[in-house]
Amino acid sequence: LPDGQVAEKAIEKLRLLSKQESPFFLAVGFFKPHLPFNAPKKYWDLYDHNSIEIPDNYYPPKGAPEEAIHNFGELRNYTAVPKQGKVSDDMARALIHGYYACVSYTDAQIGRVLSELDKLGLSEDTIVVLWGDHGWNLGEHTLWCKHCTFENAMKAPLIFRTPTTNDFPKGYSSKALAEFVDIYPTLTELAGLPTPKHLEGESLVPILRTPAIKGKGYAIGRFRNGDTIRTDRWRYTEYSTEPESNEEHENPRMLYDHTSDPEENVNLAYKRDYQSVIETLSAQLNQLKGK
Repeated sequence: LPDGQVAEKAIEKLRLLSKQESPFFLAVGFFKPHLPFNAPKKYWDLYDHNSIEIPDNYYPPKGAPEEAIHNFGELRNYTAVPKQGKVSDDMARALIHGYYACVSYTDAQIGRVLSELDKLGLSEDTIVVLWGDHGWNLGEHTLWCKHCTFENAMKAPLIFRTPTTNDFPKGYSSKALAEFVDIYPTLTELAGLPTPKHLEGESLVPILRTPAIKGKGYAIGRFRNGDTIRTDRWRYTEYSTEPESNEEHENPRMLYDHTSDPEENVNLAYKRDYQSVIETLSAQLNQLKGK
């Protein structure tokens, strides 16, 4: 499969790079767990199909605008997937099973590359970053794939492994919010290189040193006409639409309180009690967009 070939090519490249004295940068891009969900049988066998459960929130969020719920056309291109409506429970379980299998298959390929780093003696002074370019819906809110601004699509893996010569704590996770634009300045600081002044991200090195700190406290994202901001407590999304007339027009919005509703099942944007929260988050989002 392609990801096995990518791992093999990365290993070959590492062996060549280990013979030179100059620093190197190697990007290794794995495809899975992207559709289609095919992986070697042994990775499917890691999971009990009958124990796989469909998400509890297999329904649209209460009060969510129609812009938030898409028809997951990417998945519908595949055989036996209905062109409209929900997939069957059996198909939902098979899809979730396949996603798990693909994650484990890719995890094994990453392990092969990291093992080669060890064998070549490169681990002690090599920075490793693992990240995914987006999250994924597995039936939550009736959705599959990405293509939305809900937490499941916007949240993605981000793991840093610093050289053993650094005294950073190892094996820790952080609840601090981060964005992909933060990766570049983090790498330059870790590598002891000058950070270009035009970068919009912030180095995550302080969080690597002290995982308990808050960091910058926000992350923004976009899908098509939906712009979203995540803070420690809230996820706020606003959709830009063209007014059909000169009449006063309010764009659709979503607000979710992650302290009481981490699955984002109830849109609070149209409740009067939350208007001051919306005004604050909207101002912050649009100020960050305008940078």
